[in-house]
Amino acid sequence: MTLLPWKQSVRATAPERSSFEELALPLFPSLYNIAHWLSKNPVDAEDLVQETCLKALRGFSSFEPGTNFKAWIFRILRNTYLTSRTGLAAARTVAFEDKFEERGDPGAPLEREAMIDRTTPELHLLRLSDRAALQSAMEGLPRPLLEVILLCDVEEMKYREIAATLEIPIGTVMSRIARARAALRSALEADPTKRKEFRA
Repeated sequence: MTLLPWKQSVRATAPERSSFEELALPLFPSLYNIAHWLSKNPVDAEDLVQETCLKALRGFSSFEPGTNFKAWIFRILRNTYLTSRTGLAAARTVAFEDKFEERGDPGAPLEREAMIDRTTPELHLLRLSDRAALQSAMEGLPRPLLEVILLCDVEEMKYREIAATLEIPIGTVMSRIARARAALRSALEADPTKRKEFRA
């Protein structure tokens, strides 16, 4: 029996869809987590993830097998967010320090030196029992710093993956992570109820 043309095309694309699902489904919780932090709204986050997955499925033929799928789909999520109404407003804000770094001003080496500091917020977070303080500190971060701290410390992506996801130089990734950690540390240490825990 000869298959109708539309059934043939469905059968031909079935392995591609199954391959996409195998790669994408395990990332849904992470995609939603990042989308929720960026949009600050659960409904918007769901819409953002849905639109990201739709775009990724449509463009899956352009994905090169063997390359980093996680970075690829997170880049689609970020670009989708930036083209949304909320994202466009946030994208217009550029961190002042990024301008210095892009021009190669002398301040950049000092920022890189700050990355050697081994007393990272992660150590403080392990001692911190109040999640509300952490959430409040993270919500206070500017979007560029929030993105890198989420991808680095929550999603555990490597600097190279973050650079590919955000489409920025690896030096900018390192600089933003250093500034984000410093901002989190300051915000958490400024909470007088937690000072004892930081000294422990």
